[in-house]
Amino acid sequence: MTDSDVKDMMKDLGRRAKAAAQVLATASSEAKEQALLAAADALWANRAEIIAANEKDLEFGRDKGLTDAMMDRLKLDEPRIQGMIDGLKAIAAQKDPVGDVIAEWDQPTGLHIKRVRTPLGVIGVIYESRPNVTADAGALCLKAGNAVILRGGSESFHSSGAIHACLAEGLKAAGLPEDAIQRVPTRDRAAVSEMLTMTDYIDVIVPRGGKGLVGLVQREARVPVFAHLEGIVHVFVDASADPEKAMKVVLNAKTRRTGICGAAECLLIHQDIADTLGRDLVAALVEKGVDVHGDARVQTLVDQVMPATEEDWGREYLDSIIAAKVVADVDEAIAHIQRYSSSHTECILSETPENVEAFFSRIDSAILMHNSSTQFADGGEFGMGAEIGIATGKMHARGPVGAEQLTSFKYLVTSDGAVRA
Repeated sequence: MTDSDVKDMMKDLGRRAKAAAQVLATASSEAKEQALLAAADALWANRAEIIAANEKDLEFGRDKGLTDAMMDRLKLDEPRIQGMIDGLKAIAAQKDPVGDVIAEWDQPTGLHIKRVRTPLGVIGVIYESRPNVTADAGALCLKAGNAVILRGGSESFHSSGAIHACLAEGLKAAGLPEDAIQRVPTRDRAAVSEMLTMTDYIDVIVPRGGKGLVGLVQREARVPVFAHLEGIVHVFVDASADPEKAMKVVLNAKTRRTGICGAAECLLIHQDIADTLGRDLVAALVEKGVDVHGDARVQTLVDQVMPATEEDWGREYLDSIIAAKVVADVDEAIAHIQRYSSSHTECILSETPENVEAFFSRIDSAILMHNSSTQFADGGEFGMGAEIGIATGKMHARGPVGAEQLTSFKYLVTSDGAVRA
């Protein structure tokens, strides 16, 4: 496919998406719910085809030399398909954000003013290996009345195609335009570059992937971007941390799934507990198969700890590796996080309220947690049904981006013939 062919194809997708967005803006809540439920049914009915398509992608990933963690992100099986179905049903059951009155007030001039939610229009989603993003992003955009153009990674090409077919089936069953959820049908990277400049058709771009992808989008996009940057996630174990809670949370935060953006990447240990709870935590991580890259103090705790370098601080491993450091107190922990954080998710394990308050007030990441696994940094776990990503910027959307965050607003102003003096 030539660059000219890609350009023409993307413009065609854009035109069709824009037309579909105009229909979706006034689509009934019932129609959107019906489309999502029908898509959920189609996912289960076609699960064998989806898994067969996924096998092609797994073979592609193996040939490409993807890490075990990346292969885990790519893999689909019946439980994970059921997870997508549960997400679609949860989104379907949510209140429709479109038309929701955010605020309402009267002015002395006789004006009655409402600020109401309205769709953004057309959303472009660019993502890498996780094929479930196809279902999550398509469903959330539809719920918020937006058309969406999905460009999945080359690794998940076949899986995403099979999932997208089920979403299209749901739209058709509800009488909504199938162009409301479109998928870029090529692995050609030129399609990404084209999406980033389609200001006439796309209202916002959501990149979901690693630092390379997000950096590319931020550098080249002319369309506004909701940035989902790296998950350089820190866990600070304070001197007052409850040992049982700390052990459960740290192991879960790192080892439950190492390839997701909420996985812990750096462990900070208060010096007062380094030789007790700290040693136990590091030993437990090593026993679970995690490579610990520690500072000089951490290296004295467990023999298997490898020396950390400057590159280990502020690094997203997405693998069974964690950086670890002993800090003097909560102030040093906060200073370390402020320097190396990607503004995604941080956690404090502590039973000292004033330290928790300092952690929450002085760190400016999108998600801050207390005595809770960072693996909960997920829109589904926040009650949003699913997420289109974790926005780490500060404009418009921040944290898990669900249907409500995929809306803008407009003002509806009425009066009984008011005129301005």
